[in-house]
Amino acid sequence: MQAILLAGGLGTRLRSVVSDRPKPMALIEDKPFMEYVIHELSRYGITDIIFAVGYKGSMVEDYFGDGRRFATPDGGRLRIRYAYEKELLGTAGAIKNAGRMVTEDTFFVLNADTFYQFDYGRLVRLQEQQKLELALVLREVPDISRYGEAVLKDGRLTGFNEKIAEARPGTINGGVYRMCRELLSEIPEGKVSLENDMIPKWLDEGRRLGGFVNDGYFIDIGVPEDYYRFIEDVKRGVIVW
Repeated sequence: MQAILLAGGLGTRLRSVVSDRPKPMALIEDKPFMEYVIHELSRYGITDIIFAVGYKGSMVEDYFGDGRRFATPDGGRLRIRYAYEKELLGTAGAIKNAGRMVTEDTFFVLNADTFYQFDYGRLVRLQEQQKLELALVLREVPDISRYGEAVLKDGRLTGFNEKIAEARPGTINGGVYRMCRELLSEIPEGKVSLENDMIPKWLDEGRRLGGFVNDGYFIDIGVPEDYYRFIEDVKRGVIVW
């Protein structure tokens, strides 16, 4: 199975503690954060990975190479390729750019600076059973006023990135998707947001979007306190290699 990892952001909020490398390459023990992400993917048979890179992307390529030195749980090897952005393209723009290397009818998309534990096979099965053009994983938070609410009804997405002023529990986007390749042609060239432009547009058009809510471990290392929390979680064995 194939996946696009979005690793082209500038990581400005983490610069105070990680200034010499792209955010997903921030070191956790002796490994870059992104190595934990691809190790988790490989556990579910996702071994063909396209890095969408920009800022200091050569550092990513220098470390991971073509992926052959990274073993998978079944004794195989990763295949890694790189889609470089000459300018920031936004999430959907980066997906379109990297999508030129996608050869399968469906593929995963996720952020390289986020670690989310869930059953990737469940997302595959849901997409196939409900014939979804885009399937995504949501997560529950105690206060959705900090985010945009994402709403599911019977497994179908009915609302996305809806701003809620009230501080209350709810579900938000977890940032992991399984997408049909046909959608790539609908993303315009240039800088385009998946979350703010394309998903709301596809919802309005009545496209088949859906997903499920997952309560597994989640962390985004975009700010120093969460970066340090992940380091501690690895030391304490919360994240098992």
